Amino acid sequence: MSDSTDEVRSYTVRLELVDEPGELLRALDPIANNGGNLLSIFHERGNVTPRGHIPVEVDLEATPERFDGIVDALRDAGINVIQAGAEQYSEALTIILTGHLVNTDLSDTLSRIHESTDATVTDLSLSAPEGTDDASSARIRLATEEGAVDETMSAIRAVADEKGLHVIEPLAAGGEA
Repeated sequence: MSDSTDEVRSYTVRLELVDEPGELLRALDPIANNGGNLLSIFHERGNVTPRGHIPVEVDLEATPERFDGIVDALRDAGINVIQAGAEQYSEALTIILTGHLVNTDLSDTLSRIHESTDATVTDLSLSAPEGTDDASSARIRLATEEGAVDETMSAIRAVADEKGLHVIEPLAAGGEA
């Protein structure tokens, strides 16, 4: 009879890596060294995160205890873990921000949203038809914890108000208004 904490389970870890030789291998070491069994790696080399890094999704098997050790080891190694386990980010929302996004530091805006809500940006599209000195708009897809959409929207509104930006509230699934 085995304890449920000894059962091997499948997990997904989403990482954000610097685009430099050896970074993927450096990220895989803590997984192997802590008893994780790799199932698949999706290295999105043609894609970049808002911080200009490469998103990498790793599917692995481990016991719950070993998985916690893997996540801790990844963070200790300086690897940015943007998702650990399928349950962490289970709701998605799409918003549009308009205003002087570039002049008010779009990267700072996204970082502050992430820091204050634990939401993560999964897709970003910026449109600046008159150039970066004029008003622009950004369609932002976010993944947030289940049940945290209201809290996430409240944080987004607070950051937008402080920066003089306008928020077009979440679009329905599939981008329909």
